[in-house]
Amino acid sequence: MALMPTGCPKGFVQGRSFVERDTMASALAEKNCTPCRGGVPPLTPEEAEGYHAQAPDWSLMDDATRIERRFRFKDFGEAFAFVARAAELAEAEGHHPDITFGWGYAVVSLRTKKIKGLHENYFIMATKLDRIAEGAAAAETARQRS
Repeated sequence: MALMPTGCPKGFVQGRSFVERDTMASALAEKNCTPCRGGVPPLTPEEAEGYHAQAPDWSLMDDATRIERRFRFKDFGEAFAFVARAAELAEAEGHHPDITFGWGYAVVSLRTKKIKGLHENYFIMATKLDRIAEGAAAAETARQRS
């Protein structure tokens, strides 16, 4: 299994193969979010970086207290469909992300005010949103071919 060299472009996990990175993200996406209560310590910036390796398309922002990703879509309808599915997932997982969208894009931002930082839950949600976006693109490709 070949490892990525140092100086990898964004989206690659340094020191990990594509298979290892995808397996880590897949394992995280299989988890369910747990209720986050006040008094739970937020992830340290170092811990957040470790989780970020499993959701590399997301950006750590605001001193590692928020993660955000811009998704690109073919048109407004595809972006809207993603947002609707993201909202269903958010309700099921007990999250309330900030979502903005328009023609061909959606931006999702995840953070909590209760613990003033990030929790593993946000990375679980991020990997699940990545799957939704990948599924939307695959469905659109299949629809175009038929």
